[in-house]
Amino acid sequence: MRQAFIVLAVAGLFAGCASTAAVTADKKVEVAKVPQCYSGDAGRFFNVGDKTTISGLEVSCVATSDGKSGQWMGAKHHK
Repeated sequence: MRQAFIVLAVAGLFAGCASTAAVTADKKVEVAKVPQCYSGDAGRFFNVGDKTTISGLEVSCVATSDGKSGQWMGAKHHK
C-alpha cells in the first residue's frame, strides 16, 4: 500500500512537470532580431537609421556589414 502511494505520487509529479513544460513551450513567441545600437547616455536601444546625440556628438545607428547588429557612426562632414 505504501509503495503504491509513492509510485502514484512520483507519477503525478512527473505528469505535472510535463504539462507545465508543454504550456510554457507553446507560449514562446519568435521575435525577429532587428539590428540595433545601444546608447548608455539614453539607456535604451535605437533601431538602424535612428539619429541621436551621444556625449555631444551627432551619431546615427548603421547596420554592420553582416547585418546582424548595429554600430554608431558619426555624422559626415559636408564640404
